[in-house]
Amino acid sequence: MDLHALADFNLVATHGGFGRASRISGRPKATLSRKVTELEQSLGVRLIERGSRTLRLTDEGRALSERTQGLLAEIAEAGEAVISGASIPRGHLMVSAPVVFAHVALGRIGARFARAYPQVQLEIIAEDRVVDPVEDGYDLVIRINPSADDRLIGRRILNDERLLVAAPAMVRPQSKADGSAEVSVPAVMLTTTPPGVTWRMRCEAGSVTVIHPEATLRCSSLLMVRDAVLFGAGVALLPKLLVAADIAAGCLACWGVADEPAVAIWALQNSRRLVSAKVRAFLAILDDAFPDRIFVT
Repeated sequence: MDLHALADFNLVATHGGFGRASRISGRPKATLSRKVTELEQSLGVRLIERGSRTLRLTDEGRALSERTQGLLAEIAEAGEAVISGASIPRGHLMVSAPVVFAHVALGRIGARFARAYPQVQLEIIAEDRVVDPVEDGYDLVIRINPSADDRLIGRRILNDERLLVAAPAMVRPQSKADGSAEVSVPAVMLTTTPPGVTWRMRCEAGSVTVIHPEATLRCSSLLMVRDAVLFGAGVALLPKLLVAADIAAGCLACWGVADEPAVAIWALQNSRRLVSAKVRAFLAILDDAFPDRIFVT
């Protein structure tokens, strides 16, 4: 198989068309089309369905791209390592992370990495969708409580927990006169929170209080929820890493910790790829940022 033709095919597959692949790579569109055609002829299968305005990978094309994209990147990295004589982190590093984690932690972590490894072009994408590192081309993805996936390998980088927080001026309700540990409170909630939800809160004394949140405001992101709570709209259940600095500064009061398993934050990558020097370097800086696997302001 012609590896140059395979690389051109993956370039087109990644960018969704010959025109865009040509603009990004600087290679002539006609050359890319010719190389892909030669690859199809050598394999005896069609890899791309070409329309007048659209381009779609066939099932064979999608399978070939998924299985070879990472391998080609490893070949390129191996060649660079041989040329340089050492495994120096270099090249393009794409990281996907949830919006809150990226907003709170990855700015400073990314800056540390950029200063330490100037030969790496680091790109951090903050997004709450569950990306596929194989299909979307990410070197590393950060996930919250990830489901098991045999295509991914990685490690836990951080444990977090959710805190019930409110503006300091908000009056904390007392238990009911009959002694039951259930209270209703005005709350700020995500738009995706189902109706009738209850929160179980561990208090300092070790007791558990059942909270019945009554939504006064619903927002589509945790960052909006936090801002609304800061301005007194109600209580909210929010990640500690998002509100720890506000609590330390006295801008928010913590009423208790959610009575639930710890939130696990993982760094994952494609299990079919070797761990490159640039990924190892980024993971090392993540480990340095959270040496005890807890978030510290």
